[in-house]
Amino acid sequence: MDFIEQQFTVPFRYRVYFTREVFARSNSLLATAIASTIPGQPSRVLFIVDDGVNRARPNVIHDIEEYCRAHATALAVASRVLVVSGGEQAKNDSSVADTILEAIHAASLCRHSYVAAIGGGAVLDVAGYAAATVHRGVRLIRLPTTVLAQDDSGVGVKNGINRYGQKNYLGTFAPPFAVINDFSFLTTLSDRDWRGGVAEAVKASLIKDAGFFDFIEAHAAALSNRDMHTMETVIRRCAELHLRHIASGGDPFEMGSSRPLDFGHWAAHKLEGMTGHRLRHGQAVSIGIALDTTYSHLAGWLSEPDWRRVIALLQDLQLPVFTPELGHHLDDDAQAACVLRGLDEFREHLGGQLTVMLLKGIGVPFDTHEIDRDLVVRSIDALKTLQDQRPLREESHEHQIALERKSAR
Repeated sequence: MDFIEQQFTVPFRYRVYFTREVFARSNSLLATAIASTIPGQPSRVLFIVDDGVNRARPNVIHDIEEYCRAHATALAVASRVLVVSGGEQAKNDSSVADTILEAIHAASLCRHSYVAAIGGGAVLDVAGYAAATVHRGVRLIRLPTTVLAQDDSGVGVKNGINRYGQKNYLGTFAPPFAVINDFSFLTTLSDRDWRGGVAEAVKASLIKDAGFFDFIEAHAAALSNRDMHTMETVIRRCAELHLRHIASGGDPFEMGSSRPLDFGHWAAHKLEGMTGHRLRHGQAVSIGIALDTTYSHLAGWLSEPDWRRVIALLQDLQLPVFTPELGHHLDDDAQAACVLRGLDEFREHLGGQLTVMLLKGIGVPFDTHEIDRDLVVRSIDALKTLQDQRPLREESHEHQIALERKSAR
């Protein structure tokens, strides 16, 4: 046997900053975070803005341009600020990624230029995917504008777009150059998006830090009622746990089959598509957490008091634990609109062996490779009963959209 074996290690390092009013001319953070690679020349930056942010903050483009003029020695606008569609549709529609790629090309960005993406998790995913593939990597600065993006998706190393009805079917592992969490963006979020992002914090607490779960539980009312100080604490701790896992979990690029940060996600990803994205990611994750926690209890691993604490916390946060689509086609998992199909899709996405994280206690996770589908059905029935006993006070999808459009004006 004749072969050459190569092994090398590449260190990655990036910072997650926390600030307010990042585009105020007196705030030098962005200009400081961007490194100039050519002495005496400002770095070229293509700014990409989520259209939801543009509606909620009509002056954002003007603020970006004024900021760059005020810090002209550090950074320069490479092209006009690009506004793109946000929400999960941005990941479903190939034209959004194509538009970003064309803008990068037209601006003649090089590998030492920057793409600065300002928006929710979907826009950050698409912009990151585009930036990672041009020249095999243009520097990316993420400026997450939602709770979910600031505490979870925006601080990690993954980018992706959806294809073939599957979440993140195409994607890259590419660490950002920097992440800037500007808490002032959260003030314009709808209640649904404010609360939805807390689902990822609950997830992190359940698999990483029982004390953090206690904190969220004790402050559920404050979080639900939009107390900013409490939310800032939750976002920072959740981001810290996420980053710690990437750095010390032993599998930052997910080469294996265990993905702790995807606790509750096998069902969540499937439900997003099944509901036509009526359920946003945070709401779907809440239901996925409720499902896997209930399964853990019914399987005999998780005590009833711990199970009830988890469900009660989700409900106290005004997050859903059930949606009617959970019950669709459970007698025929060959149907595309059956949540049980999510197990097969999750296994395919992971590669190789199905690995699902469950709970033996709050802060005590474990991996299993076998899921009893009949027990999943029993878990769904249990969640329906719990939701019927304590229905979620939630506006209709159409009314919620109307409210969000009104708040954005």
